[in-house]
Amino acid sequence: MDSILEERGLLSDQIRNALTDEIASGALGAGTALDEQDLADRFGASRTPVREALRQLAFNGLVELRPRRGVVVTRMTPERVMDMFEATAEFEAMCVRLATYRMTPLERSTLMDLQDSAGALVAAGDVDAYDGLNRRFHEALYGATHNGFLLEQALALRTRLSGFRRTQLRHGDRIRRSHAEHGEILAAIAEGDGDGAARRMRAHMLNAASALGHYIDAHSAP
Repeated sequence: MDSILEERGLLSDQIRNALTDEIASGALGAGTALDEQDLADRFGASRTPVREALRQLAFNGLVELRPRRGVVVTRMTPERVMDMFEATAEFEAMCVRLATYRMTPLERSTLMDLQDSAGALVAAGDVDAYDGLNRRFHEALYGATHNGFLLEQALALRTRLSGFRRTQLRHGDRIRRSHAEHGEILAAIAEGDGDGAARRMRAHMLNAASALGHYIDAHSAP
């Protein structure tokens, strides 16, 4: 039973990731209806993992449920997405500045371990696995602020952008540059330079926004 549930979970993740990329690139435009059975046929799956994937997309704000229309792609303009990245960049810069002065040696060690583990995934070009570690890296920084309200708000913002933050890693060598930027942030933290860490985090997030913009341009229909 556990193995069956795990397989369903992995398949729902694959379906969610594929749909996320298509929504981010504009291949699935705003207002597009997503039919469970059509998606099940497309991905060679039952409706259960498809339903779970759509639930996750709805939680992330990429699709919504509409009366009599079922699941439809949310209207999200590139300008709106970039505005969200800009706001998130400022928020994460604030988090890393505070975390620099408040994190424990164990929390710093955890960040370094995540950075080391991510290196092998970068070398392998494993975007999905790197995205998981990337999420853990940022969430560890939120926790290191030791401010419960900041943690809640940072996680909420991250959820809104999670699909787009993952998709931007597919552009060019963005995965490699993302990992290098994490290293620069850690170097500033190690020096106790909260302002420097904040500047590097802000640049990191704006670079991600730029990569997403290029990805969308490259994959948009002519």
